[in-house]
Amino acid sequence: MSVATHWGSFVAVVESGRLVRIEPRGDDPAPSPIGPGMVTAADDGARVLRPAVRKGWMEGLPRTGEAARGTDAFVEVSWDDALTLVSEELLRVRSRYGDSAVFGGSYGWASAGMFHNPQSQLQRFLALGGGYTDSRNTYSTAALEVILPHVIGGAPWSYQSRMPVWEEIAGHCELVVAFGGLALKNSQINPGGLARHQTRDWQRKCREAGVRFFNVSPIRSDAAGFLDAQWLPVVPNTDTALMLGIAHTMLVNGWHDQDFLDRCCTGFDRFAAYLTGESDGIVKDADWAARITGISRGTITDLARRLTSQHSLIMVNYAIQRADHGEQPIWMSVVLAAMAGSMGRPGGGWGAGYATMDATGVAPGRPAVASVPRVDNPVADFIPVARIADTLLHPGRSIDYDGRRLTLPELRLVYWCGGNPFHHHQDLHRLTRAWQMPDTVVVHEAWWNTTAKFADIVLPVATSLERDDFAAGFSDPHLTAMPKVREPAGQARTDHHIFAALADRLGYEREFTRSRTEMEWVRHLYEQTRAGLGDGAALPDFDVFWRESTAELPVLNGPFPGDFAALRADPRRSPLATPSGRIEIFSEEIDSFGYDDCAGHPTWFEPVEWLHAEASQRFPLHLISNQPASRLHSQYDNGGHSLSSKIHGREPVTINRLDAAARGIEDGMIVRVHNDRGSCLAGAILSDDVMPGVIQLSTGAWWDPAQPGQSGTMDGHGNPNTLTADRPCSRLSQGPSAHSALVDVEIYSDPLPQVRAFTPPHLEH
Repeated sequence: MSVATHWGSFVAVVESGRLVRIEPRGDDPAPSPIGPGMVTAADDGARVLRPAVRKGWMEGLPRTGEAARGTDAFVEVSWDDALTLVSEELLRVRSRYGDSAVFGGSYGWASAGMFHNPQSQLQRFLALGGGYTDSRNTYSTAALEVILPHVIGGAPWSYQSRMPVWEEIAGHCELVVAFGGLALKNSQINPGGLARHQTRDWQRKCREAGVRFFNVSPIRSDAAGFLDAQWLPVVPNTDTALMLGIAHTMLVNGWHDQDFLDRCCTGFDRFAAYLTGESDGIVKDADWAARITGISRGTITDLARRLTSQHSLIMVNYAIQRADHGEQPIWMSVVLAAMAGSMGRPGGGWGAGYATMDATGVAPGRPAVASVPRVDNPVADFIPVARIADTLLHPGRSIDYDGRRLTLPELRLVYWCGGNPFHHHQDLHRLTRAWQMPDTVVVHEAWWNTTAKFADIVLPVATSLERDDFAAGFSDPHLTAMPKVREPAGQARTDHHIFAALADRLGYEREFTRSRTEMEWVRHLYEQTRAGLGDGAALPDFDVFWRESTAELPVLNGPFPGDFAALRADPRRSPLATPSGRIEIFSEEIDSFGYDDCAGHPTWFEPVEWLHAEASQRFPLHLISNQPASRLHSQYDNGGHSLSSKIHGREPVTINRLDAAARGIEDGMIVRVHNDRGSCLAGAILSDDVMPGVIQLSTGAWWDPAQPGQSGTMDGHGNPNTLTADRPCSRLSQGPSAHSALVDVEIYSDPLPQVRAFTPPHLEH
């Protein structure tokens, strides 16, 4: 049977109703090893098998003390009792506090599938019931999503169809400078599903075509070895300063594309005054940038010359904007590309997120695929996604966001489905304290992960292997059938089944289901997609598709709105959706907001935590908490591939050999990574792949705190968000700044605590 996941499509082997193994498809040139590891987790001891209610919540005890969320036992109950508790609590909270007191901004990757998307099901259910407070933007790219519409216009993600694809890069580009690198491990994934992995082969074709790569990152392996990339180990969080030094060098030597800047951009004169120091007295030249970034003056000058004399492409990875003032490197990268001369030319200019997802750069676009119909949310309130802890701790407080003043609502009921906030969010001890504030937390989960343990009512849900659906990945021109491989474990049900039962109790089941069964919904969405193509000939009918497992959509080749080639050719006839119709090097709109942490043009702001900060005297190592190679975020941390990567059951941390030697650390030792916010245990890997002064600890290990909520307490499993700061990028985006964190590392010599991350809480019947 076919299995579609965020990390690729596979074949499931089932014998006598039992899942035996998962194998790569034969037509996938670079299958992810995450897929086969799903078998380990399918029936492990962490599965949630029956509905469960936190004992202290059931008994009406206070939300603090011994019965606090995260430490309490659970009582398993019948589905009938669980549905009664949830429906009655929704009615109570709505009637007493209003619909905005219900939080449905349930953030997370969920699982592949167009119908069984948990957040879509949840938000449809809550909207039909009266509404809910939603969240906006993503933890991955919040700063980028907010800044780019100001700079280049369009919807937050429209840039994906406006940047060169790999085929163009291989055919026309000479030089790629990748800020944040382009690590192949990240290209395992694609939200919504993935038929075949193509990024590795396209990168190889680019190198074979003679494209030269520069990897600007603290981590050497952020570029594949076959790219022969020149590694520029930049001080973390200083990409903006490096770009400014390059831009100044271009300007003073007259290498920049003045024609494009005059015709297709606005505000360059004011930005140039900043570069030269005319506006603030600080010249942003190569010497200035070298002192900040650790990249030599000669290298900066050489990059400026290469970018302007060759057909070049500036890439930015998403990681560099998850930091203090994360909007600045994104904005500055667009400005640098505009100055360099290749903007709007085939295979050149600017792009973001290459290798972050496999489909990025593979195809410019595909036709729309039908999904669960959205229902307008009657509640206008929302919060920036990374401000959930602030909202719970400080209801009624006002914050800035993209030129608006938001009042944080009072949330009484949190309904989380398809995500893991105790993975995504920063400063998990602070989140723990915030998580005690609402009256009730309802969670749908397949496993007893941290979020489930911190809930009041846990409803067991089927995994993607246990339901019928079809997958369509972001920008991926393939549809993949997802027939159910096995029956749900224990008493697990699909999210749709649960919400339909709740809607029935609340009086709107027919509106929610539209009187369709789940399989009728899957068929309907597929046929709706087919009909949307016009004559429908591009896709077979549903029964043929279901039998053959895959179908191919046509590729859309544009031109798309906001096309930079059209802008270069005639900016008057093809303006961007910005106030000026051009690239906004200086934004009058952002300048009017009056923010002290985001000016009217790209600006160097010193991070709160970085290697030149005063705090580095106590915590001299910069923590990079990037995406893991062994799982997707925290998904399948209990899978075989992720478990095999652990060292004595702990997440591996990579340390430069010089930093390790100074601390007496050897390969394979268990170390304690710590700062004032907390500490965690990890298994040391010594490598010159990370620059001195930097350690790398991937996200996604299920959090295993000794004493949840107490700053300084230790996590025994290696979750870096024990250490990161819950601090917004700026007042503009309010995005997360996870990559602005200083730590230190020491040998852990005490007896190793047991890893309890995969152990269910105490369950009573």
